[in-house]
Amino acid sequence: MTSNAATARNRTGSTWTQKGALLFGVVFLIVGIAGFIPGLTMDMGSMSVAGHGSMALLLGLFQVSILHNVVHLLFGIVGLIAARTASGARLYLVVGGIVYAVLFVYGLFTAGMADPANFVPLNSADNVLHAFLAVAMIVLGFVLPRVGARTR
Repeated sequence: MTSNAATARNRTGSTWTQKGALLFGVVFLIVGIAGFIPGLTMDMGSMSVAGHGSMALLLGLFQVSILHNVVHLLFGIVGLIAARTASGARLYLVVGGIVYAVLFVYGLFTAGMADPANFVPLNSADNVLHAFLAVAMIVLGFVLPRVGARTR
């Protein structure tokens, strides 16, 4: 027989860190799906597989492509899997935040440019969002407690 504490630590979302990773995972899945929905994504006819030529805009603001949407979906799936353990959730938040920090720096040089280097594609709205995501994920990865979220 297992104790309640051991069972709680092994369930998805039982620590604050796991809840954070789960939340980010779900949001990334929603964003990835939304990128393929006409009405939520403007100029769907101009969406390309990758590259700066994709003029599709999620919520009329964030430049997306098929690659961009698939990356969001994969990032969401990884978040859901990582949320199964507290250590996996923390790793997802910190490493994911670092990935978004690198993407932000990359975007400083490529966002909005008609250049093959802007293959994701990125615009300035994406870049601001990536900076926010980097800070939020890294901070939450270090600040959220890795012990049970249950109250006594």
